[in-house]
Formats: sequence, C-alpha cells, structure tokens
Amino acid sequence: MKEIVPSPPPLVHNQYESVRQLFSKNVIPSYGRFDLVLSHGAGSYVFDVAGKRYLDLGGGIAVCCLGHAHPAITDALVEQSRKLIHVSNLYFTEPQGRLAAELVRRIGAGKCFFANSGAEANEGLFKLARKFGHDEGRFEILTATNSFHGRTMAGIAATGQDKVKKGFEPMTPGFRHVPFNDLAAARNAISPATVAILIEGVQGEGGVTPATAEYLLGLRALCDEKKLLLLMDEVQCGYFRSGKFLSFHRILEGTPPDSGLRTLGSDFLPDGVSMAKSLGGGFPIGAFWVRAPYADLLGPGTHATTFGGTPLACAVALKILEVIGRERLDENARKLGDWMKSELERLAASYPQVVRRARGFGFMLGLELVEREKIAAFAASDKTAAVQFVNRLHQAGVLTIPAGTQIVRLLPPLNLKPQEAGEGISKIEEVVRSLV
Repeated sequence: MKEIVPSPPPLVHNQYESVRQLFSKNVIPSYGRFDLVLSHGAGSYVFDVAGKRYLDLGGGIAVCCLGHAHPAITDALVEQSRKLIHVSNLYFTEPQGRLAAELVRRIGAGKCFFANSGAEANEGLFKLARKFGHDEGRFEILTATNSFHGRTMAGIAATGQDKVKKGFEPMTPGFRHVPFNDLAAARNAISPATVAILIEGVQGEGGVTPATAEYLLGLRALCDEKKLLLLMDEVQCGYFRSGKFLSFHRILEGTPPDSGLRTLGSDFLPDGVSMAKSLGGGFPIGAFWVRAPYADLLGPGTHATTFGGTPLACAVALKILEVIGRERLDENARKLGDWMKSELERLAASYPQVVRRARGFGFMLGLELVEREKIAAFAASDKTAAVQFVNRLHQAGVLTIPAGTQIVRLLPPLNLKPQEAGEGISKIEEVVRSLV
C-alpha cells in the first residue's frame, strides 16, 4: 500500500483560540465539541493546529473508510470535477448508474436512490413504507429502543432515545419503539396500522449492540407473515465495517451449522436498506436500496433531491469500492478487528475495576466501562465515564467516539495497519491502567 502519512508541516502559530472564537461568534452551538482544533490528516492520523498527532480510531464516526487524504479519493475528485460536477437528476449520468449497479450486485435484486446523508436515506425508507401501506391505511413503523435514525423530525421520531427528542415535541406521528433483539415484543406491538419494522444491524449510537441471527430471521418471517416491510439502517454498521458488505451478512454468517438457521440465513434479504457514512469516505453521499418487488413504488414525482447522486459523489464512491476490493479491506476489518476485540476483552479481564466488557465485531467495536461512580478519577465530574475516558485518550493522542454514558466506540478506517491497531490498544491500556 502506498505510504500516505507524511510528517506534519511546522506550525508557527497556535490557532486554537482564534478558531474557537470564530465558532463562538458564528456557529450555532448545537454540538458539544471536544477541545481540539484539527487542521489536517493523513492516513489513520490527524493533526491539530499545534502539530500534535492523533491516531484516529473514530474515523469521523465511521465515515473515513480509507482514512484521511487518500490519494485515490483526491484523484477521483479531480478527474470527475474536470468532466461534470452536477447536472440534477432530470438527466442520466453514467457514474450514478454504475454505482447503483455495484450496490445492487452486493445486496440483491432491487434498485437504489441516492441522497446526501444517512438521515436522508432513512427518510426515503419512511416514505417507501408510507407508500407501501397507503391504500390500506397503514403507516406505522416499529423501531427499537436505543436506536438512532437521524436528526430530521421524522428521524428523531424514529429514534428510540428520549434525549434526542427533548425540546422538539410533539413528535412526528407514526413511530413506536420496542425492545431490541426481542422478537416477541415486536410481534406483540404490531397493530392494524403497522406497515414496517426498522432496525439497525448493530446499534451504534445506542452502544454497539449487534442484532442476533435469530432476531433477524425471526423478523423476516414475521414481516412476511404480517405483510410488513423489513427495513435495515446500515448507515453506521454497514459498508464492510463488520468485515462483510452489510452487517446482516456478518451476523447471519455466524449461525451455528446445527441451528437450522444457516439455510434460512443464506436467503435472507430485508426489503429496504439505508447507507451513507463510509459510502463516500468523507464526501457526502447517502443511498437506500429497495428489494425488487417494491423497487418501483416510489415513481416519478414521489421522491427527489437536488444534490443526491451527483457525478462527483458517485465517482468518489465508485473509487472507494475499487480500493476496498483491490486491497481486500473487508478482510482487514474482519481479521484486525477480531484481534482488537480480543485485546479489549483482555483489558476487561485484566482491569475489571474499569472495563466491563468488549462489544461488537470487525471495525465497529465498543469498550464498555463500569459506572462513573466506581472509577475514583471520574466520580467527582458530572461528565459521563465515556466522555471522560475519551478526553484522556485525546491526551494520549487517540481519537475515539463516546456512545451513551459508558461506551467508547472504535470505528477506524478499513485500511488501518496492524502497527496502528497495536498503538491504539497500547494507549487505551495506558489510560485504563491509570484509572485503576
């Protein structure tokens, strides 16, 4: 692999305070930002304005699948920008058609719609479900507790976390939440108005919790029985992060040979899948795929976007698929991710005073900490254990992502190198050991 981690240029002035002031005066304060001002990145590393280097195990929240400043993405942007950047979806363009074909080939018979984000992709699935059930008066979508489906008004209504809803009531109607990985709860919640069930293959914002094979297959059978759509949000957990293309490919692959589920799993398909994040490797693009029987429900005039599926965005996404395939980065995510999880499990066994367990698989991992009150160094602060741990990792030169109150997420680039993974685990262990 071509080396893309140059030494950072010398920085004469620390721009930290000036950038902070620009944000304070001009940017809506809707984010609780960490006290870092980043200036550039290369490979698996980013650098702040003072020149300090950080190993990025957060990947822009599962976005930067090829790391930072990857030359293939730069080349694709430059080459396509010289041809055609944008024309609108009133016309055909080759990159969009080719990208749709690549996604269909990896998922199953169906069609794709391109948007700009995961939230927009999920909005498309909501509209698909409404259209599917409209003539029968069905409109309700069941989602899971602790789920996350975006920040639009419908997205927060679909999300099974009260904290994202606060201050935006009344909620958009048509969504109810049921316990995750509980098939009986889903069955019991179905009403005459129910038209679809939407879940994540791995709950990310909710704490890195994978669906079980039995749950996925049970939902498929339940939706077939009740004539419901089964929809999957693969925005964060999909796109090779699990070591397979989509998370359900990895989950169902692991069904025991004697369980009677393996044959069923090989035939499993949801009716709709939303994607984004790693799809563009940092360039904004989202998509949703719809299974063949329902792929034409959203006909002309029913759904649209100005910027979705531009030639520029699709050219980048195609190049990312090419690099992932050529360098077998799905295998890297699987093998190196499994090693990293085993190391996190070792930390849980060695330091039970701080770490409860490891979660997830591939390059979607979670380190679950014990309660804040049980960690002496954290107990006096009102910040969550996850945020305090992430801040200590910043001091050690590592970026990670908090989830909930006690989970630290690792969502590294798919081309993370073994020595970088080792560096990350070593620094995580240093922080853990300092809290014992």
